[in-house]
This record gives sequence, structure tokens and C-alpha cells, in this order.
Amino acid sequence: MTDFTKLDISASETPLAGQVIAVTSGGTGGHMFPAVALSKSLVRRGARVLFFTDARAARYTEGVEGVETIILPAGGIAGKGIKGRLTGALRLGLGTLKARSLIKKAKPAAVIGFGGYASIPATMSAKWLGIPYAIHEQNAVLGRANRLVASHAERIATSFAKVTMIAPSDEAKVIWTGNPVRAEVAALAVSEYHAPESDGPIRLLITGGSQGARILSEVLPDALVSLPEDIRKRLHVTQQARDEDIDAVRETYDGSMIDVTLASFINDIPEKLRDCHLVIARSGASTVAELTAAGRPGFLVPLPHAIDDHQRFNAQQVEEAGGAWLLPQDRFTSELVSERLAKLLTNPAALTCAAKAAKSSGRANAAERLADMVLDMLGLNPAGSPNNENMGKDPQKV
Repeated sequence: MTDFTKLDISASETPLAGQVIAVTSGGTGGHMFPAVALSKSLVRRGARVLFFTDARAARYTEGVEGVETIILPAGGIAGKGIKGRLTGALRLGLGTLKARSLIKKAKPAAVIGFGGYASIPATMSAKWLGIPYAIHEQNAVLGRANRLVASHAERIATSFAKVTMIAPSDEAKVIWTGNPVRAEVAALAVSEYHAPESDGPIRLLITGGSQGARILSEVLPDALVSLPEDIRKRLHVTQQARDEDIDAVRETYDGSMIDVTLASFINDIPEKLRDCHLVIARSGASTVAELTAAGRPGFLVPLPHAIDDHQRFNAQQVEEAGGAWLLPQDRFTSELVSERLAKLLTNPAALTCAAKAAKSSGRANAAERLADMVLDMLGLNPAGSPNNENMGKDPQKV
């Protein structure tokens, strides 16, 4: 167990000193990254953080000073057969019993949930025990786990200016905080975007989530090698692809005069994001958050089978702001993509405008805004803070 008395935090910066805050999240990266970012901010402010999640997520909190991770039994229900639903419900029930017992004993001042089925036990326990709780939604659609507990939440923090599936009776609780990103990406907010210069290199970053996206590996190489030669000679492509697809992707690029780096996992995403001129990717919450934090234009292909079609809603938010171009997967053909990119990559003004719009559609310092929200819930936030001022207002007018 972490010794919270040995943390190096100035007493003048510890409004939460002596407070226990519970954070809970599903075990995927999209849920965990913002939850861990908030946890770190709360620890800096003096809190002791109990982090409730499932077994998949232990690696995300390993070594995070000031955070004690509690693994709960949990299982998904959505999209499963009868047997899978029964198993998932049983595990959620066991997880809820464990969470309720531990929360009752620890008596946290608040519980903050980040969605995913593994967040249900702790947020439901907070509801039953009368402990104030808030939720954070990473996508432009309120997730199913968050919908289950939204009605009794003190605050509903959102990553996007507009989020669907929030009940009208809950709109007054909404705060547009943005979606926290890792520190290396957040630091890119001060970096300027430089569009490709005439006859200079054009750098593309192609990602498809942690496992790569097969459709991107199938379509993009053909689309890029079909570009005019004068564009191909300038292309520097970093592309993520699944291990089983890399050989075929490399073969397609061979002889194309395109400078290509292929990998199943890209370790230096912040550096590549800083240097790229265009990102081509799915539109998961983490990807969109990083694009808007860094201020980089995106060519987004939503995953068509995402729950509640949330990736399409994510991409639409950025496209409507002018920061990205959305192309549905059913129209994502090599011919159309090649045609679109031929025009886009030779239009530096359009790329520059999109980069500026992408940055304006996000919110900086999202983790600190979330921590301010926690302070506000506990009556510790200074009057006139952004969170107090923005409660229940139209985020687009804030």
C-alpha cells in the first residue's frame, strides 16, 4: 500500500490534504488515460486516491505515486449472448459487493467515474451509500455505463462541446472540461503547426488504435501509391499496421518512391504528432483528444460498429468545427481517398485552417479542469472558477 504521508507536495498546494477520493474506470486505454491523469492531479493537490478498475488496467496505474489500485471482478453485458450476459452480470454483482464494502470503509469524499462496465460497481456503490459522485464522458455520446448512473451524479464532465444521450433533466449538471491527454501530447498545445512547404516533405501519421485498423492497411497504401509522382516523392509516411498485415502493406509501398515507416505499435506518438502535417486515423476518444490538444488536422474514418456509433459522433464534432475531414468506411475506397488526398496535400492553406480549428475545438488543461470540478463538488473551489461559471451553460458559448 502506498505511504501517502511521504508524498512531496507543498502544504500551500494541498486543498485536498487528508481527503480520500475514489476514481473508477473501465480497463481500456480510452477510459484509463483520462482517469489516471485526473488521479495524478488530485494527488498533487494532496488527495489519497483509491482507483477501482478491472484486471486489464493494472498496468496503467502501476508505479503512479499516491494511487492505490483496487482490482474488481467485472464483466461486460452489451453485445453478448445470454450466457455472456449472465456471466457479466454475476461478475458485476461480485464487483459491486467488493466495491461497496471498501468504499464504506474508506469513506471517500467523492467518487469520480470514467465509464466502462468496470466503473459501475464503484459509482453504483457511491449512489447507494449517499456519497457524492461525478462522471466523465470521453466520447460525444454518453456511454451506457455512464447513462446508468448519470441521473444521480453531481456533475457530468464532457470531452466535447456537444454530447448526445444526456437527459434534458441532467443538462444543468454538464461541464465541458475536455478529455485529458498524456503530458507529452498536452505540451504540444504551444507548438505551432507548419503546413508543407512547396516541394518540401509531406509527413503523414496513420494510426488505427492499439491494434491497427485492417481497413486502413488495405486502402491507404493503394491510395497513396496512386498519387501523382510529384506528391509521392515528397511523402514521409509513418503507418501503424497489425503484425499480420505489415508484409502485405510493405509490398504495396515497394517501388512507390514513398518514404515509409511501418510498425505494429508506434512508441513516439507525441513526436510524430508534433512533426506530421496530417493524421489519418479512426476517431476514438483518445485519438480525437490528442488531435485537438496538439492542433493537428485529421482525416477520420469512424469505426462503423462502435457502440452507439460514438466514433462517428466524435468525428462529426471536429469536422463541424473545421478541424477534420470525415469519411465513412463504406465510402473509404482507394480511388476516392487518393482523389481527396491529392487535393488536400497540395493545399497548405486548408491544412493550416484545419489545424487551427482542431485546436480551438478542444480544451486545454482538461485534467486540471476535472480536478477543479472535484474541489467544486466538495465546496473547496474558489468562487468564479471556470467550472463554476460554466455549469449548465451552452459549452459552445463559453
